[in-house]
Amino acid sequence: MSIAFFKGTFVSLKEANINIRTHAFNYGTGVFEGIRGYYCENQKQMFLFRVEDHYERMRKNSRIVHIDIERSSEELIEITKELIKRNNFKCDIYIRPIAYKSAGKLGVSFPRDHELCIYIIETESVDIPDKPVRSCVSSWRRTDDNMIPGSAKITGAYVNSALAATEARDNGFDEALLLNQDGHVSEASTMNLFMLKNKMLCTPATSHNILPGITRDSVIEMSRRELDLDTIERPISRTELYFAEEVFLCSTMREILSVGSIDNKTINGGEIGGVTKQLQTLFHEIVRAKNKKFKKWLTPVY
Repeated sequence: MSIAFFKGTFVSLKEANINIRTHAFNYGTGVFEGIRGYYCENQKQMFLFRVEDHYERMRKNSRIVHIDIERSSEELIEITKELIKRNNFKCDIYIRPIAYKSAGKLGVSFPRDHELCIYIIETESVDIPDKPVRSCVSSWRRTDDNMIPGSAKITGAYVNSALAATEARDNGFDEALLLNQDGHVSEASTMNLFMLKNKMLCTPATSHNILPGITRDSVIEMSRRELDLDTIERPISRTELYFAEEVFLCSTMREILSVGSIDNKTINGGEIGGVTKQLQTLFHEIVRAKNKKFKKWLTPVY
């Protein structure tokens, strides 16, 4: 039986339900995170990847939707570890904490009432992808910071991502790339973007309405420390991507994905680039506790 953390206690997943009048259900007024746990069979240990950074981001961003999470990041980590133990997970997992407006009344202004819940799903252990994804530039623009801040994982804002991702899928592509209101590249539907050009990694800056991803930050540090590659945060035009040496995407859920084509224009001959391969391999070594240089990113559970 799956167990969730709901309204301050541990309950069965089927008991963790909200009323249809809940403010967050009607208006998308919540903030969430996605956290990965990697189970290492040889050590009989579950490692949470950068869990403190995730909870710190969530606690900070929740204030945008007028939620003050009373629990500290350390307390949230302990709750998460206990939840994993109660479910006895011995596989890779994806953790979804949500802080949401819980009042059961209509009216778009933020009510005071809020709750925190955490649930976990099993994920398959995935090897390093052996082929890149096909992407397209979406006709939908990324929401601007003065509309709904893209720097926070606000639940209602992900309609923007859903529109772009569905359009890409319906047109035969794997992933959508969104431009901001100025026409520069922002990010993919749920992933940050990197471009290799002239032996330099480039990525859109936070001012281009991206989510400051934790995997993105990890890629920047891994590239600098292990590949001797610096990263420039700057505006990237759509056409620049067509002539890039490599393009890849990254996120907590999907890790690091190579882009083989954009708008049917081939990148790196449609193959996974050398830098992307190195980063994919390095990332898998880190999350599986095979690289001690980055052990600060891992929190053991058992």
